[in-house]
Amino acid sequence: MADSGYVDLRSDTVTRPTPAMRRAMADAEVGDDLFGDDPTVIALQEQAAALTGKQAALYLPTGTLCNQIAMHVLAGPGHVVVCEQTAHVGTHELISSAMLSSITFRTIAGRPHGLLTAAQVAAAVEPVPYDPAVVGLVAVENTHQVGGGTVMPVDTLAEIAAVCAARGVPLYLDGARIFNACAVTGAPVSQYAAQAEAVMFCLSKGLGAPIGSILAGDAAFIEEALRLKILFGAGWRQAGIMAAAGLIALADGPGRLAEDHENARRLAEGIAAILPGHVDLAAVQTNIVFVDVAGTGQPLDAWSAALAGEGVLVTIVAGKLRMLTHSDVDAKDIDAAVAAIRRVAAKFGLP
Repeated sequence: MADSGYVDLRSDTVTRPTPAMRRAMADAEVGDDLFGDDPTVIALQEQAAALTGKQAALYLPTGTLCNQIAMHVLAGPGHVVVCEQTAHVGTHELISSAMLSSITFRTIAGRPHGLLTAAQVAAAVEPVPYDPAVVGLVAVENTHQVGGGTVMPVDTLAEIAAVCAARGVPLYLDGARIFNACAVTGAPVSQYAAQAEAVMFCLSKGLGAPIGSILAGDAAFIEEALRLKILFGAGWRQAGIMAAAGLIALADGPGRLAEDHENARRLAEGIAAILPGHVDLAAVQTNIVFVDVAGTGQPLDAWSAALAGEGVLVTIVAGKLRMLTHSDVDAKDIDAAVAAIRRVAAKFGLP
């Protein structure tokens, strides 16, 4: 629980830097990253490349920038990107892609819980006679956030990769929370990354760093991505201060994600006992819990406000209450959140 006294379940991005991160940031050796001579950034990029099994990697401020650069390079202006209908790239980033790259999207309804199949992708990339829309890229999100943090197995991603290879369409992996997927499947991140031309992951979500994401691919891809990083205005300077925290996140973060998953399951089951039928327990595979309050007699904003009044912060996403577990909440905080939800439910006259 944060010093504010709230149980903050809005996102796994709200974590504070650990003492080890703060020490590393204070002591970081730095240079000018725009000139390519910040040694801590270089170390982070090299470690990320080795971890993903890619030739090179690039440290960027946000996961959205990683996605935008990757789509610009791999798909290119005037092309279509195929993705799941609730994927981040095709919803939250839709306008960014239009403005930066003249890209549009062809969306597929993933079943279940936002997960695509190779057959769906094969149908979506098939050329349509006399249609000028050309698919330039397939983007897969893993874990799939709006689906509930659901996990795509490596074998399924490999099947999609085979479809893409047969059609000559590159595959991009939006792996903002890929380490959560790895914690569930036991597969190393390199196995997932091997299926795609490029992959991104966030250091600032479950891994706990204060800022930054990684984009990884082959050397030529990263060379062009670096050019676009500067073109899009992200040519930062002594970024090693933040990269130092990223190195700690890579070292310490993946191994503790199972704890977040256990807390999410504890939270989901606690809420399900209070509000039967309002939590899809099958979708709670990682650190994300969605609560559908339809039929409770109270709108979403009333639930969100009432929970805040009881010391629990949540967000509203895709017409549901969204709660994420992370390194700054423990089992006691989860129990406190469940107790708060019980009080709110009683206040709303629910059994």
